[in-house]
Amino acid sequence: MSLQSRTSNKRKIINDPVHGFITIPHDLIYDLIQHPYVQRLRRISQLGMSQLVYPGANHTRFHHALGAMHLMSQAINVLTKKGVEITEEEKLAAQVAILLHDIGHGPFSHTLEHSLLESVNHEEMSLMFMHKLNKEFDGQLDLAIKIFTNNYSKKFLHQLVSSQLDMDRLDYLQRDSFFTGVSEGVVGSDRIITMLNVVEERLVVEEKGIYSIENFISARRIMYWQVYMHKTVVSSEHMLIKILKRANFLFAQGIELFSSPYLKEFLVKNYRIDNFRSDPQLLAKFAMIDDSDLISAIKVWQNSEDKILSILCRNIVSRNLFKTEITKEPADNKRIEEIKLGVIKTLGISEDEIDYFVENEILVNNAYNEKFKQILILSRNGKLQDIAMASDNLNISALSKPVEKFCLCYYNIN
Repeated sequence: MSLQSRTSNKRKIINDPVHGFITIPHDLIYDLIQHPYVQRLRRISQLGMSQLVYPGANHTRFHHALGAMHLMSQAINVLTKKGVEITEEEKLAAQVAILLHDIGHGPFSHTLEHSLLESVNHEEMSLMFMHKLNKEFDGQLDLAIKIFTNNYSKKFLHQLVSSQLDMDRLDYLQRDSFFTGVSEGVVGSDRIITMLNVVEERLVVEEKGIYSIENFISARRIMYWQVYMHKTVVSSEHMLIKILKRANFLFAQGIELFSSPYLKEFLVKNYRIDNFRSDPQLLAKFAMIDDSDLISAIKVWQNSEDKILSILCRNIVSRNLFKTEITKEPADNKRIEEIKLGVIKTLGISEDEIDYFVENEILVNNAYNEKFKQILILSRNGKLQDIAMASDNLNISALSKPVEKFCLCYYNIN
């Protein structure tokens, strides 16, 4: 087989339910997609436990990675047609950066971000994976890593990967809206991308696209309260976190639990980012963990001799979830104590164990933060303004302020 025919075989076309046909633009992209680290994303759910509310929300991080890469290709094509200088090398690097931006997610995505690893977020893990892949691919990811970490001169390329108007958000809002059926989350990504431009190495939106940006910000706010912070989603995520916390505690007591060897590694020890830097094998072990490890363990733990673990696992498997109240005012402390006493009496547990069944926290939704990586509108006279100032929609100014709600989540004794 000739080199040319081998190369052409890597230019695959993928049929995506959200964007239609996605073309793999380069051999390196194909080889990265085929790598076990990226294929693992097929087994990491995009929306954590949201499928307990929206049965169609079973899409994965793999879907999202391909979609974001596709939108990156569209955005760069638009910018180059407008005279923005982007080399083929830079285009490929930006596509690689967005393809791999979520590669560091653990099981159930954000739900368990700080449960399996101590004070380590998925961006740090993604960068670790990118460095590992860069070694395997003989330095071909050098520029992608610079763009991902915002250490490249053309800052707008990083903004396309990570900002308040990046290809990540444009894809996940559309994709999550599609699979949940929440039509209010639909955004016009094609229109927004068409209106992108670059001024002084900064990503901007031409004035004609201002209404699409207003819709994008409003859609993001709606999706947070209706999907990402839906009370049933919050409830199930709390239960999942409590299950891991209890399993962690039991392993620390020397009690053996069923688990895949790779999941057990991270339940027995609390690893930090420094551990990954000092032990090259640790990243490979983390790469072996996905949703199926945790699902299998929870199914078995339903019959655990430990009452706490057994109750939590049985209830999440049967979707008998904690009762959750999301309010504008904090719950009365006296009422919280009454709930705790009721749960203690019903389950026959000690006061030291009540935190597994009652959670009180603050939920924060900030649809747009005008102080962080602003969305700039380019007016016809060349003036740049933040979207909150440029918009005649008063809702945008309101959406730039964080909204706090109070969440009381507890075992339902009724």
